[in-house]
Amino acid sequence: MHAPGRHFLQIPGPTNVPDRVLRAMDYPTMDHRGPGFAEVGLKCLDGMKSIFKTDRTVIIYPASGTGAWEAALVNTLSPGDRVLMCETGHFASLWSKLAKRLGLEPVLIETDWRRGAVPEAIGEALDQDTAHDIKAVCVVHNETSTGSTSRMDDVRAAMNATGHPALLMADTISSLASIDFRHDEWGVDVTVAGSQKGLMLPPGLSFNAVSDKALEAAKTSKLQKSYWAWDEMAGPNKTGYFPYTPATNLLYGLAEAIDMLHEEGLDNVFARHRRHSEATRRAVQAWGLEVLCNEPKDYSHALTAVMLPDGHNADEFRATTLKHFNMSLGNGLSRLAGKVFRIGHLGDFNDLMLMGTLSGVEMGLGVANVPHQSGGAQRAMEYLKSAATEESSSVAAE
Repeated sequence: MHAPGRHFLQIPGPTNVPDRVLRAMDYPTMDHRGPGFAEVGLKCLDGMKSIFKTDRTVIIYPASGTGAWEAALVNTLSPGDRVLMCETGHFASLWSKLAKRLGLEPVLIETDWRRGAVPEAIGEALDQDTAHDIKAVCVVHNETSTGSTSRMDDVRAAMNATGHPALLMADTISSLASIDFRHDEWGVDVTVAGSQKGLMLPPGLSFNAVSDKALEAAKTSKLQKSYWAWDEMAGPNKTGYFPYTPATNLLYGLAEAIDMLHEEGLDNVFARHRRHSEATRRAVQAWGLEVLCNEPKDYSHALTAVMLPDGHNADEFRATTLKHFNMSLGNGLSRLAGKVFRIGHLGDFNDLMLMGTLSGVEMGLGVANVPHQSGGAQRAMEYLKSAATEESSSVAAE
């Protein structure tokens, strides 16, 4: 049945695709071997370096983020290598399972899924690995299942303090272009990303940003690879081409999305996401509900996971909200199924869209008879209005 108005897609990815990107993707498909394609390819490859904040190699795959996970591992490691992985949530757990299926030996640092990775625990594990059997440390920068962010600069500092030579890998699938990330400055060796969240595209592209140290490790890696092989990409990428058929129209969209991010300015993009996450948490607090992440310094700026009171099923609440208000909210995953719902506030998203989202959540809580206090949307609106007033005053003072 047709639902009037625009659907509110407020899951933490895939996110809303802006009209400019949709129009760019609507261009006729061109010959990916022809001279005109090189301009598109180089714009995307060079443009993504600016988003990762790197001047090193960036690889673009026609694949999901899971493919980029696999590419990071198979290009740098060998069968039986130990990999230190921080289980901060559902997606960190999945990356660990993928590593095991590839013939690697994951070493898990477990958490309660209510915070980011603990740098001190990583340092301790590396200190104990005197034989340097651990070849890589894998951390999900922003855990999409929990709304917790790991402090990658502190992770790198903890690793440096041990003098351990392990590679550092980061999953930025739900943080890139939403939360500040600095591949080079933070000494990350392989950064994994996907197109469908902060980059504002449909699913279908994934990325590896690769350090010189990781490229050196690739020379001795013995895990089987073909499609994911970095060295196959290197030659064609220099001139803007790919060794196999690329996702041509998605690359049109990526080029447009990169332009949009730079027009707004990355610092402004990150500030907008911080503002929306703070407004959302204030709404949750006013409702009398609890944010899943219980470590303030690890709060995600891309999404907020909200716990429902005992005896109330989050999936039933989500279904009620979808039915009555045409809004999709993220579900709880694996051990969090039915216990939390997730509010996505990332990508092409502004203050009014956030207010519509939070109003829909508050109305949904009422219709679903979830115990709460009213006024959360109002609390968020007051914060956003105050932030806008402060910005106007600052501009006037200049």
